[in-house]
Amino acid sequence: PICRRVKKYLNDEGIDYKYLDVSANHDFAKEMIIKSGQKTVPVIEIGGEIIIGFDKTKIEELLKG
Repeated sequence: PICRRVKKYLNDEGIDYKYLDVSANHDFAKEMIIKSGQKTVPVIEIGGEIIIGFDKTKIEELLKG
């Protein structure tokens, strides 16, 4: 459910993103764990910064750069 909220937000805002389905690809899951130290989703990476969960304020802050 949270992943869907993130995708909806990004789509509604017209923000381009790359979606990696960690439940369907073990390599994506390993990369996510290495980068974030987390096994939970969503994990969002913007400009090398990692966001765990749906933190709209942090997403907007990083996108404004």
